[in-house]
Amino acid sequence: MEFAAMRVAPGAAVNDAVQRLNNSLAGKYSVDREIGRGGMATVYLAQDVKHEREVAIKVLLPELAASIGADRFEREIKVAAKLQHPNILGLYDSGVSEGQMFYVMPFVKGESLRDRIDREGQLSVDDAVRITTEVASALGFAHSLGIIHRDINPENILMNGEHALVADFGIAKAVSEAGQQKLTQTGMAVGTPVYMAPEQSAGETVGPTADLYSLGCMLYEMLSGEPPFTGKSAMAIMARHVMEQVPSIRIVRNSVPEEIEEAIFAVLGKVPADRPQSAAAFIEMMGMPMGMTGTMRTRGGAGRRMTSTYQVPESVAPPAPAWRKPVAIAAGAAFAASVAFGAWKMTAGAPKASAGPESRRLAVLYFQDLSRDSSLGPLADGLTEELINSLSTTASLTTISRNGVEKYRGTSVAPDSIARALRAGYLVRGEVETDGGKVRVNVRLDDGSGVKLRSATFTGAAGNQLALRDTIAVVAGDMIRQELGQDLRLKEQRFRTTSKDAWLFAQRAEQAWKAADAASAAGDSLAADERFRSADSLFVLSSQADAVWPQPGARRAAMALRRARLASGTTDIATWVNAGIAIADSALVIDKDNPDALEARGTLRYWGWLQGIAVDAAQKDAALVAARSDLERAVLLNPAQAGAYASLSHLYYQVSNTTKYDVLASAEKAYATDEFLSNANVILQRIFNANYDLQQFQKAAKWCDVARQRFPQDFRSMRCKLDLLTTNLQPPNIAQAWAFADSAVSLVGLAKQPIERLRSHMLVAAVIARASKQPSANASVADSARHVARRSIGDPTLDPPRELAFFGAFVYTLLGDNEEAIRLLKEYLAVSPERVVSMRDDLNWWFKPLEADPKFKQALGI
Repeated sequence: MEFAAMRVAPGAAVNDAVQRLNNSLAGKYSVDREIGRGGMATVYLAQDVKHEREVAIKVLLPELAASIGADRFEREIKVAAKLQHPNILGLYDSGVSEGQMFYVMPFVKGESLRDRIDREGQLSVDDAVRITTEVASALGFAHSLGIIHRDINPENILMNGEHALVADFGIAKAVSEAGQQKLTQTGMAVGTPVYMAPEQSAGETVGPTADLYSLGCMLYEMLSGEPPFTGKSAMAIMARHVMEQVPSIRIVRNSVPEEIEEAIFAVLGKVPADRPQSAAAFIEMMGMPMGMTGTMRTRGGAGRRMTSTYQVPESVAPPAPAWRKPVAIAAGAAFAASVAFGAWKMTAGAPKASAGPESRRLAVLYFQDLSRDSSLGPLADGLTEELINSLSTTASLTTISRNGVEKYRGTSVAPDSIARALRAGYLVRGEVETDGGKVRVNVRLDDGSGVKLRSATFTGAAGNQLALRDTIAVVAGDMIRQELGQDLRLKEQRFRTTSKDAWLFAQRAEQAWKAADAASAAGDSLAADERFRSADSLFVLSSQADAVWPQPGARRAAMALRRARLASGTTDIATWVNAGIAIADSALVIDKDNPDALEARGTLRYWGWLQGIAVDAAQKDAALVAARSDLERAVLLNPAQAGAYASLSHLYYQVSNTTKYDVLASAEKAYATDEFLSNANVILQRIFNANYDLQQFQKAAKWCDVARQRFPQDFRSMRCKLDLLTTNLQPPNIAQAWAFADSAVSLVGLAKQPIERLRSHMLVAAVIARASKQPSANASVADSARHVARRSIGDPTLDPPRELAFFGAFVYTLLGDNEEAIRLLKEYLAVSPERVVSMRDDLNWWFKPLEADPKFKQALGI
């Protein structure tokens, strides 16, 4: 039970309080009963009359309400109401009625974390770290808005299934601002002493690290079964927090990983400045996907923490970095040949790392430009991307794509953090710098913790970039080959130029394109347009320098696609689509089997089809056929053409001679080939949807979990949890459905919230309809489903494709109201007649119960 830890008051007084509350909230809430009572509030179970859902109403105790005051209460509750996060228990409503201060929350039928700890004693390490990470994620979000919780403890963490929800944001600050003197008079204090940071117990101003301190105490208790400090009185406990060393958790439970213990020691630092300064930093210290730093906290003497940094052992490390003693190598063919025979300097670093689950995953981080005037940036980027392309050709190694590493370009993120985020067992890093009239390239191979394993350096003439390009793969490949102890076969790349000018112009174009995307993301459309035009001109110069190299044209066409997606209005979109197709055509004249040009042209054609730029029906049909042909040929020529697979996974929904299995296969291939595609969140949703449509619900749930882990702030990752509640995979949980719906809506932009709210509420109606079929349900449950569905049906202005009618048809099918279901289906098909054929040939499981209905057959022309 959510508030099981609270004491329940005697019956007569409870009944009187319920009656008074019902009288004051009449018309809005129907209060059922008291379900708990704590040191600050009484909690009641109630029914939200308007929305037909169970809610929990917290009413502040009169003595506390008097101390706070109505104005302060309403101000702080309004701030807390803005917190919309998957791991924060939201606020539906609040107010002051007949002197009673109250706020309304979702009713969670699970238990509190306190209940679970009391029941289980010690939690598994995985569960404890997962709960801590979810709470930290919620705190990090609140802290980013300047909101401190001040009372993180197991009673305020509710368990919604396996997931944690943080409750009571805002109330602690309101209590704190009421003043310590007033609170002392009421016998209350802000925070729980067992979990309170030293500065908070001293009455000092608190910041985010105070919440993290409380979370660290909670993690300690989940793992050991008791908090780090206990005592017979609040004063005794607070004194121990200030004075005593944190006991080692591994003494009582040695299965706790050292990095988790070290993270606890760090977050329980006595001085706020000694703790991790953000929730993200704490998560990182625990070694979660955000990454882990290259230093480890170690226990020192009493009251001290010492930082020890990994060092390369002196017995194997050279006295100075190899790149400070370069070996000059001649340019041209002799340059590459001499490298093959060892005329470059390689050094060994740390002993070979043991093989692990990620030991065949490698990330090439963008090389740094160390030149004084940053003039080597295009060369540094070009060497990085050429090396990624070269290493991607070997079957014995998984090389993280350019999409995966590009977001770390030019950042200060620690290498080991990047390796953890990308799940890479090895990193290749490098630097490019001037050395007189030459260019020096320093390259190193690290293990996933950032420890150097091998390094090399070579130099070449400043004007001979192609020799540097050709050598980098040889050098890096040899280092990897020696480290892994097996042959590394790199296939020769087909689409390369022999013109140094063409190659350098292309690298400069790529850099200008990156700058354009950055400007676009920042909302500077003028700067973005200027840099896009610069990139286009540079690609043209590259093509002119090597008229038989198709890649500048293929990339230029891809950039036109990018501009088409950024454009608004059919005319502008058509301009970029048509220009891009013409550019791709030119590239394909040079090489008709260039998969990049085919992918660009196919996706341009498909984007134009989706945007309706062809008015004539025959032209539109021809564009779709041509788009499919281009994309299918691209993946036939290059089975690793991830972007083409991604486009096909959407296109296959639009044609009648494909099935959901085709959609699923293409989406899974896209994700398997490049899990870091720019639209990986959408691809994951597509994989989920296809499995859901195919009634492969266990697989759908797995992919939903992947999406939730990778993209927790994406509304799709929350809505898939709501979708699963409409299946027979789990019992229909109406309260959970409302919570998922509210979270999904909160994660979309304000402009899209109205339609997303109706979509999500229609899915909630489907969950209620499922619940109405449970043996214990009464007729009012089905009525509730109809009410929510009617309220969520929308209109053609808000929902031109009438998807809400389609969803509504599902609700009424579940209810057994075939007539209304078919009526809504007809409304949907009238706007989307192309779906008649696909529904007839591959009927969604939603509507299987309608198959034998003559009116349904008539609607589909059967």
